[in-house]
Amino acid sequence: MTTAYLSLGANIGNRRKHLLYAIARLRADQATSAMAVAHFYETAPVGGVSQPDFLNTAVAVETSRSAESLLTFIHELEQAEHRHRFVHWGPRSLDIDIVFYGTAHIHTETLTVPHPEAANRRFVLEPLLEISGADRQLQRQLTDWLAETPDHQPIQRLG
Repeated sequence: MTTAYLSLGANIGNRRKHLLYAIARLRADQATSAMAVAHFYETAPVGGVSQPDFLNTAVAVETSRSAESLLTFIHELEQAEHRHRFVHWGPRSLDIDIVFYGTAHIHTETLTVPHPEAANRRFVLEPLLEISGADRQLQRQLTDWLAETPDHQPIQRLG
């Protein structure tokens, strides 16, 4: 089993429903167990495209899936929630990224891990730090990235 950390976001339709759907499907997956889920955070969009605010969270899973299999699975979840990729950094019903997959460094045509934009996104770092648990090395890395991130947009943790 490998611990994978995922970042989830939604900014069209019922944002909460889209995130809860993904979390439920991850929990129901036979190849996934021991999930930790961060609070939800409301954040402004990045990338310059005019669009509604995002609802973001992070999930830690123990998975027997390979990184590529996990990527395929999360793409299926996005499609089930009618994710369309019309505009880069545009609005989306569900966006799931693999931020970390164990200690692996992966660079393929379809997947880069650690996620290349993670250190530049407070809305990724803060929820991940919340669920990093006893992983001191990951906590240090996330804390360092938070201290150095160019992203100073406020994010609001929801109850």
